[in-house]
Parts: sequence; C-alpha cells; structure tokens
Amino acid sequence: MVQLKQTSDRRPRVDEIFDYLYDEIGSMRLKPGDRISEADIAAKFGVSRQPVRDAFSRLESLDLLLIRPQRATEVRRFSSREIEKSRFVRAAVEKEVLDLAARRCDAAGAALLNDCIAAQRKVIADKNYEAFGDLDYAFHQALCRIARVDFAFDVISAEKAKVDRLCTLGLAKQDRMPQLLKDHEMIAEAVKAHDSSAAIAAGVLHLSRLDSTIALISADNSNYFEPEQD
Repeated sequence: MVQLKQTSDRRPRVDEIFDYLYDEIGSMRLKPGDRISEADIAAKFGVSRQPVRDAFSRLESLDLLLIRPQRATEVRRFSSREIEKSRFVRAAVEKEVLDLAARRCDAAGAALLNDCIAAQRKVIADKNYEAFGDLDYAFHQALCRIARVDFAFDVISAEKAKVDRLCTLGLAKQDRMPQLLKDHEMIAEAVKAHDSSAAIAAGVLHLSRLDSTIALISADNSNYFEPEQD
C-alpha cells in the first residue's frame, strides 16, 4: 500500500518537472548545449532524483535532451538529419490530413477554422511568440479533427516538438508570424472550399518556411547544431 501511494504521488511531480523543462527548452531559455543537473532540478522541486530522471527520460525521447552515462546531461543540439527526417514524416501525414479535411469540412469545421485564424490575428499585434506557437498547434489539431483523424495529431505534434525551438527562434529573429498566418489562411480557405490540391500545396509551402529559418540560425549560431556526419 505504501509503495502504491509513493508511485501515485511521484507521477504528478514527474509531469510538473517535465512541463517545466519542456517549456524552458522550447522557449530557448535553456539553449542547445546547455548543461543541466539532476541534483539542481531535484533541489529546485524538492524531490529525489528519481522523478527528475523520469522527466529527463521523457525529454530524451523527444530528442530534447542528450543523456550520457558519467557525463553531464545537455540540452540536445539541432541535428540537420533529424530535422530532415522529422519534416519528411510530418509532410506525409499532413498531406493525408489536408486531403481528408478538404473533403470532409462542414459548417462546424469551417467555423472552427475561422476561430483559429481570428485567435492568431489577435496575438500577432502583441508579438506574442509563445501564444502564437500554442495557436499553431491548435490550428493543426483542428485540421485533424475536421479530417476525422484526431490520432494523426499525435504524430504531427511529436514531430513539431522536435523543431519547435527553431520555430521559436525564427519567430523572434524574422518576425515570421504574419507570413505564417497568411499560410494558415490559405490552408483554411482551401479546406473550406473543399479544394484538396490547393490545401496540400499551401501545406507544403507552409512547411518549407523552415528552410530560411534553419539557414539563418545555422549561420548566426552554428554551435546550436551537431557536427555533420560523413
């Protein structure tokens, strides 16, 4: 009975630690290559090291931490190969989502997309990068819901998480929010018009926006990237 209670009590702390570190890494307050200590995080939250290890393990599975035995844990640097792989997977899934969303969009789906776009317009005026990032997730989740493949968002969100830090930097450095909003508007209009081809084309263009961001960040902060492997 005691062991069950300890396990139950520990899980919310693992989630709390995970959420804190995920936000710190995603917002770039913890930068690629920064070292973090189990002991320091445990002390911050007033817990043993075990829930910290559990949170670290979850972050490692998202390619956000690099855990090496007998060496310091680091915030994972960007990998050009992993970015390419992630984008390939996401593009394949989103192509199917957009095709189905355009075919299945009804009045309720159109209203949902309109709400998503309206919310994005509001945060752009405040240059609220974090809020826009959250609304970007909501938009893609709405498309999955309209397509009636909610499960597809699990894949999309997992792949997005691997490049969110790049997107955060890009939003701040390039003021990309207006362009991304325009992309979302194009996607939404094509879906509402039941034009699968136009929706997919707009989606491909939307994903391609990351190319300039990668080039800019790689030029300005090459230390954020892992060395290229031959």
